[in-house]
Order: sequence, then structure tokens, then C-alpha cells
Amino acid sequence: MKITAVQAYPLSIPRLQPSWTAHEISTEATLILVEVQTDAGLCGYGEIQSGPLPLVGRLVEQFGEIIRGMDALAHLEVWEKLFALTSPRPGWMRGQDDLPPPLPRGQRPQIMAALGGIDIALWDIKGKAANMPLYQLLGGVRQEIFTYATGGYYIENAPLTACAEELGQFVAAGYRAVKLKTCGLSLEEEVVRIKATREAIGDALLMLDMNAPYNVQECIHFARAVEPYNIFWLEEPLHWYLQPVDYVRLAAAITIPLAHGEREWHRFTVRDFITSGAIRFVQFDATRHAGFTEALRIASLAEQHGVVIAPHTAPHIHGHLVSAFGASAFAVESHGDPERHPIQHGLYTAGPTVRKGMIHLNNLPGLGIEVDWSFVQKHRA
Repeated sequence: MKITAVQAYPLSIPRLQPSWTAHEISTEATLILVEVQTDAGLCGYGEIQSGPLPLVGRLVEQFGEIIRGMDALAHLEVWEKLFALTSPRPGWMRGQDDLPPPLPRGQRPQIMAALGGIDIALWDIKGKAANMPLYQLLGGVRQEIFTYATGGYYIENAPLTACAEELGQFVAAGYRAVKLKTCGLSLEEEVVRIKATREAIGDALLMLDMNAPYNVQECIHFARAVEPYNIFWLEEPLHWYLQPVDYVRLAAAITIPLAHGEREWHRFTVRDFITSGAIRFVQFDATRHAGFTEALRIASLAEQHGVVIAPHTAPHIHGHLVSAFGASAFAVESHGDPERHPIQHGLYTAGPTVRKGMIHLNNLPGLGIEVDWSFVQKHRA
């Protein structure tokens, strides 16, 4: 079964009200749908959560030309061929291989994102070719996967404790775990937000998503201030440039477990966080970088070191991975409010569903999704 075409569909929906994390503003929901077609009539679909949309879309279609004619079931061969574009290769100047020159260093995050979307689509094809749901193809048996809801984004002029009401509603809807966006305000204000949220959600699990605001000493101070509120994990607690050794120092000084991994591009940096012993949860996101093939490699390494996987976003994709890794997986992340990502919630006419804090995988082959093409045409960027 040969790859005949690869198509990128960049999608965008403006937000009615901008929102912030501790790091950045969001004025629109975006996503790139990737379609891989084959000469057997099977099509696979993947998602990319990266930008800028025009650049990533161009890379997807450029890569499609490179892999045209390759075996659609040979996901590893495709992955390695595209990954080779990120580095110099002996003899490339003399045309001694069939690849273009090494791609610009400044585009590496977007290259890994484009590779990831294609790879996810190939895994969708693999499941369809086997006529099996992807979780089942990987050896998983669970169709009900634990999920948590993320909220508490900063909204201009909203009351300080609006987050508590929002996350309390998630728990009332059946979620048994929620994640709060934090660290955009002063420590004193954040303690007010966290305390109010704990009171609103009762005994539900509470994670804090920090978006890399602190150095080690500052984070120790923050962790000790929020420890009374029974925090399940601190996610991305340290500045982007700090490394596993810094996480080791932090983990040794506090009692709250650490989670990290969504912003890493590949297994080689995630490896060092896992093997350092600093993190308890790894959150690699296949839709941001490198795809399902790399996520499987990372999950296997995490399992060997007693680190639990908790993939970031896209529960309809990552739920298959969590099912396959059983007790070595914690949960997938969901949007408690569908308006947080209206594209993911409107793009498919069939797919896994979230009910009472669990994502329910269906019996359709591959990822179990069917695309609403009228939605694609309406929101194509």
C-alpha cells in the first residue's frame, strides 16, 4: 500500500474573548488537519497543534512529495527519512541521496510538528488496514480512559476566583480531576485562586499548570505556599532554559510531584528528564512534535523508569496510547469547556467521547474518527 498524496488543512476560529496563560495570549483556536492518501483507498488523519500555520502547512505538503510512493505501513522508515532532513548528511551536496538539503535550523520545531502530523495519520492508516482500533492494535484493552479537565485561563477583568467556579462546574459535570492555569499573577493572588479552587472542587485531584514561570529557588517558595491545598502535580514549573539537573534540585526540595514534557521536540531531551528521576509524570504531546511513533518510544522508556505517562491534550488521539500502557499511564487531558478548543470539538462527526470524567474509545478502526468536511471548508485558514 503506497502513499499517493499528503494534504494539510490549516483551521482557525477566532476566540470571542482572548485569554492568557502565564506565558502568552490566545486570540484564536488553531489546528492543522493532515490527510494521507493511499493507492488502496485508505486515508489516515492526523492533527498538528503548532504554528505558524502557513509554514507548518507548507512543510507537511513538502514532506508529502518526499514520501510519495513509500509504503504507508512502514511508519518507522517514513519517520526516519523525514527526521534526517533536520541534520547534514554525508554526500548530500553531491546528490548522493534522494533527499533535499538539510532544512533550516530555525524551523526545527515546525519540522517536528509537520513530521508528527504525518506520523499520526500513518498510524490511523495502520489501524484501518488491520481493521482494528489503534488502542487494540497496540495491545490495549481499556476503552474507558481517565481524563482531567483544564481551565482557569486568565480573562481580562474577570474576578480573581472565577477559576474556582469554572473548575467546580467541571467536577459537578463528573470530572474527578482538574488542572488550573497558574503563575500569571503574584504569589499572594495565586494562593487565593488555588485555595478557592480547592474549596470548590472538594476531594477531586488538583494539578497546577505553571507554564515555566520560575527559577529553582522561586519555585521552592511557590511549592511550599501551595502545599496545604493537596496539589497532585506541578506542571512545567521552571523557566524554559532550565535543564533536568535543575528539576532534580527542585524535586529534592519539595513534596509535590513534577510533570513535564509537552514542549519537548523528541525523545532525546525527554530521555534526560525521565532518567534524571526528577519528574513523576511525562506529558509528551504527539500532536505538537514527532507523532505517535516518538510518543511510543517515550512511553516505553518512561515505563522502564517508573515514570507515568500523562499525554498533553488531544484525548481522542492520546487515549489510545494511555490504553496501551495500562498501569504505566495516568490519564489524558480534556477541555472541560468545549469552547476552549472548538475545532477539536467540531471537526469530527464520529470519534471518542468524554462522559463523566472518562474518555470512551469507540470500536472504529484506526483512531476511530471521521472528518466533517463541511466544518473543514468553513474554518479553513
